[in-house]
Amino acid sequence: MGVRDLLEQWPVYRQLKHRDLSGLIVDTAGSRQTREQLRSRIADADEVKRSVCPYCAVGCGQLLYTKDEQLIDIEGDPDSPISRGKLCPKGAATYQLVTGEHRTKTVLYRRPHGTEWEEVDLDWAMDRVAELVAETRERTFVVDDEHGTRLNHTLGFAHLGGATLDNEENYLIKKLFTALGALQIENQARI
Repeated sequence: MGVRDLLEQWPVYRQLKHRDLSGLIVDTAGSRQTREQLRSRIADADEVKRSVCPYCAVGCGQLLYTKDEQLIDIEGDPDSPISRGKLCPKGAATYQLVTGEHRTKTVLYRRPHGTEWEEVDLDWAMDRVAELVAETRERTFVVDDEHGTRLNHTLGFAHLGGATLDNEENYLIKKLFTALGALQIENQARI
């Protein structure tokens, strides 16, 4: 192995030779091993769908990459006029939000006056929430006050929205709770 071959193995020499002073070109700054193994996470994607980040009302564009109908990556959408391909830390972690092993995948329920949580079926939990909302509304709904003024409201439940829902979801939730007669409807949509 000659001196020239040794120099070619040295990244600084390759950077100077190819005028890559920033060291961002893989062929000059990277090792042989890096060049052989470097592969984009989305290289195997068979479909790309556009979406909107679910965290706040800004509406940053996202690209969802799938392979065999399974999500493999989420990145910022460079064609989005709002975010131009960039995402905040929460938006950049959306993939982990959707696929993370740390997520609870069961519904935990604590019975009235109970002291322990138990796992229950998601369908049962959704039905139970619907039942409780209907029962509470029926029990606490006020049509008219004592002077005959039409009220059509309930103080039996409230809703607090948050930044994990997008504008459209929060709009629909506001409409739902208004239709149910709730007065206390708030939203905390700050990052």
